Amino acid sequence: MSGWARPLLLLLAGACGLTLLGYAVYFDRQRRNAPDFKRKLRQKRRKEREKAKEHDAELCEMKNIGRVQEFFLQEVQLGEHWLSIGEHKKSVEHLTNAISVCAQPHQLLQLLHNTLPPQVFEMLLQRVPYTKQNCIFRTPQKQCRGLGDSGVMEELRESDFKQH
Repeated sequence: MSGWARPLLLLLAGACGLTLLGYAVYFDRQRRNAPDFKRKLRQKRRKEREKAKEHDAELCEMKNIGRVQEFFLQEVQLGEHWLSIGEHKKSVEHLTNAISVCAQPHQLLQLLHNTLPPQVFEMLLQRVPYTKQNCIFRTPQKQCRGLGDSGVMEELRESDFKQH
């Protein structure tokens, strides 16, 4: 019995895999052939673009110092909130926004290094140059305080973040 049981199990596993693949292809085809698929897809992409434009405008068009401070505190609070419920990506997004408007980003990064879990801090360090670049290319240099020409990324060295 054991001589033919293994090939039978392999055949059964292959049949299940093929059925699952067929199921996925069938429903993908049904979805794409739906009359309102393209309209819904365009609407979804339009909403995403509008949301991104709003966010970029809010992030980089800050001329009032009071508004910058309010935005900074809001982003730090949102980052802490998302971190407390385990949403690391959203937390990093908000903390990066806070760093991008901070007058002393190096000190803020030092503080975050001491308080954030290591994997979240690594995600944050990877995202900082992207936010810096995004802010610099969309607005005049003097509006993007903090990360502009301060050389923050050049100052960040691994030795700065070692535990004592």
